[in-house]
Amino acid sequence: MTVLDADNVQHRIRLSGIDAPESHQAFGTRSKQNLSELVFGNDVTVTYDKTDQYGRLVGKIVFAGNDVNLMQVKEGMAWHYKEYEREQTPEDRELYARAEEEARAQHLGLWQDSNPIEPSQFRREQREERRGKSATGQ
Repeated sequence: MTVLDADNVQHRIRLSGIDAPESHQAFGTRSKQNLSELVFGNDVTVTYDKTDQYGRLVGKIVFAGNDVNLMQVKEGMAWHYKEYEREQTPEDRELYARAEEEARAQHLGLWQDSNPIEPSQFRREQREERRGKSATGQ
């Protein structure tokens, strides 16, 4: 997501602790729409401590005292990104894991799908497919 700071400077944010579906993946558009409904046009706080390989800040979005990243998981719009959970506080790690378990159990959002594919796996498969096409000259 992109946020504007007080000086109207844009910052690209990678939401820490979660992995949302890609835009061309099942629930990708709905996940992005849900995030937009949560924060668009509102003042938010971004807490971060690193930048990813694409120059995005990796952080937590807070609006009205609520952890928006966690809300995405609770509403079934993202996975708890376990590959990077060691970067979370122990409290956040537990909250996000529990939120995913509850969303799964309630079949919320992407958990309505009988076999949802984690975005990281989806991205790997897409890369492999592109490599296969380029190797065969397609």
